[in-house]
Amino acid sequence: MNGRKRIGIYGGTFDPVHLGHLEVAKRVSELFEIDELLFVPAQVAPHKLTRPVTPAIHRYAMLVLATQEESRLRVSTFELEASDRRYTVDTLAHFKLDAGESADLFFVMGADSWAEITTWREWERLLALVNHIVVTRPGYEINLDLVNASVGDRIVDLRGSKQISRVVRQAAGKKIFITDAVMMEFSATKIRRALRADDGSELIRLVPPSVADYIRKYELYRESNER
Repeated sequence: MNGRKRIGIYGGTFDPVHLGHLEVAKRVSELFEIDELLFVPAQVAPHKLTRPVTPAIHRYAMLVLATQEESRLRVSTFELEASDRRYTVDTLAHFKLDAGESADLFFVMGADSWAEITTWREWERLLALVNHIVVTRPGYEINLDLVNASVGDRIVDLRGSKQISRVVRQAAGKKIFITDAVMMEFSATKIRRALRADDGSELIRLVPPSVADYIRKYELYRESNER
């Protein structure tokens, strides 16, 4: 991986983006020496088809506000530009083709996504397309036995490691890196509760000030439905 540009891809609904998402993006970019990290908000995630999701324009706008002062963080509209773009495997195939041989790609996912990985569309192909970074979370046990032996052989457990950049530089082939570098617990549910309670101090603890202002301006997340 030496000498090649590194691009991170961070997918999700980001409904809304919060400080946990941003800390993951910044910390992963630092430790894995990512040159550019793309937030890729989903039109609607396949596992959330039955849940109400905030309109894409709002989720995109909040991501732009949240990342505007971070030079390495970008927001991609790839999945928002067509309603049929729902599967991560297709998104990764697009970015891999677009990058060509000039870059190494790293897909960032949380422990909850890893727990469901074998239910994802073409999951084995997905895990072989690019490198993956699985970020653990407090109180969440990572099951490394979910996948078959051929996939398991590509798992590199970096939890507790102080040599992440060196290990990543020396890795050959597409790897699945497990890291505990970011141990923060945030949720959209907490944000909605803070808004319904009109708890401004709690809201600022969960989202950037620019996002808090946007949420207030457009009166988002005040309904009782939680997702």
